[in-house]
Amino acid sequence: MDIQVFPDDNAVATAAAGIIAAEARSAVAARGRFVVAFSGGRTPWIMLKALADAEVPWHGVHLVQVDERIAPVGHKDRNLTHIRESLLDRVPIPVAQVHVMPVEEADLGAAAAAYQQTLNSIAGKPAILDLIHLGLGPDGHTASLVPGDPVLEIAIADVATTGIYQGRQRMTLTYPILNNARRILWLVTGAEKIEMLARLRQADPTIPAGRVRQDCALVLADHSSVG
Repeated sequence: MDIQVFPDDNAVATAAAGIIAAEARSAVAARGRFVVAFSGGRTPWIMLKALADAEVPWHGVHLVQVDERIAPVGHKDRNLTHIRESLLDRVPIPVAQVHVMPVEEADLGAAAAAYQQTLNSIAGKPAILDLIHLGLGPDGHTASLVPGDPVLEIAIADVATTGIYQGRQRMTLTYPILNNARRILWLVTGAEKIEMLARLRQADPTIPAGRVRQDCALVLADHSSVG
C-alpha cells in the first residue's frame, strides 16, 4: 500500500481528483469505459467538485455507488444527494451511465441483487471496477462495512444490506467486489483517524478496512491523520 501525505483535506481532495481524472482518461483510451465507485464524506464532496473541473471523458464514465443510506430521494443523509450537488449537476455524464443504488425499494434484498446485476452488465461477471474510492471511519469501517455487522462475512455477493448503523440501515458493496478492483483510492483526513490509519497500513484484519486488498491501493492522507 502506497501513501501520499498532504497539508490538509483540500490538498487531499485536489490530488484525488487529479488521480481519478487521469485514471478515467487511461481506462477510456484502453477499454472504452471507466467504471468508478464513490463513497460519501466531507472531503469526497470537495474532491468531486474538483473533479467536475478536470479533463474527464465523461462519455465513457460509468458512476456507481460504494454505499448508500436507506432514506428518501434528496434526503441530506443520502450520499447521492451530495454526489449530485458536487458532481452530477456540473458535468455532462450521460444519465444512463449513473447507476444509483435502489435504496427506495420495499424489498431491499431484491434491490441489492438487482444492483449486482447492474454492476455485472457494465463491469463483467465477476464485476471488476476500475477505481473504488473509499474512506476510513474512526471505528475502522469503510464503505458500510462496519464492525460486528454480518455483512462482513458475505463472500458470494457483491452488494448487500446492513443492520442499523448511526441511525440508518445501508446498502453497500462487499469485500468480493472491493477486492476485485483494479485500483483502490483511500481518502483519509482528520486527527481522529490516526489509530485506524496505522492499523489500515498494517492490514489489521480486526478492523473492516484492514480486510481490503492493499496491492492496488493508494492512500491520500492529510498531516493530521498520520500523527
